Amino acid sequence: MSVRVEFFYDLSSPWTRLAFHNFREGIAGRDVAVTWRPFLVGGVFNAVNQSVYESRANPDNPKFRLSFTWLKEWARLAGLRMNFPSEFHPVKSVHAMRFCCALEDRPEDLLRFSEATFEAYFGDARNIDDPEVLVDIANASGLDAAALRAAAGSDEVKARLRANTDEAIARGAYGSPTIFVDGAFMYFGNDQLPLVMQRIAMVEAG
Repeated sequence: MSVRVEFFYDLSSPWTRLAFHNFREGIAGRDVAVTWRPFLVGGVFNAVNQSVYESRANPDNPKFRLSFTWLKEWARLAGLRMNFPSEFHPVKSVHAMRFCCALEDRPEDLLRFSEATFEAYFGDARNIDDPEVLVDIANASGLDAAALRAAAGSDEVKARLRANTDEAIARGAYGSPTIFVDGAFMYFGNDQLPLVMQRIAMVEAG
């Protein structure tokens, strides 16, 4: 049976960059129906996880300091570039996530734009808070960048991003990525992907 997965994500998160890639690799060839859900992780942090800001304020914290080393080791394992943190970290992602929400009903275009934007930020260290950078990424991805930028600025898309974020919070999310399998089982982060795949296998088995 087809397994339903919802993948809530924000393009500014390095661990999401890893999970976005690794999850897609893991489900290749499997009967998994994925709904990609752009949301604003800053809104999640503000609502339910302000400890993130406290950890950033103390760069001498051993866990915080080592996390960048582990992040790059995870990226090496996945075969991804990870030029992070860059001069733009932490980047505001509201513009980028509005671009994504404007593509939410076109999943193939959404995936193409998201992958290219992840690569632009974490590979090329570009500023994805700059709408002109996002337009350039969209054009390079074969999308109608002018139409996409106009849609991203619409009240409808702004409301959709807020609604996605509010929904994730209501369902228990506290960071990005947040992954729901079969509507009810929630997982967080790149390191929980083995649990995600195990749950998918359990649902497949009935």
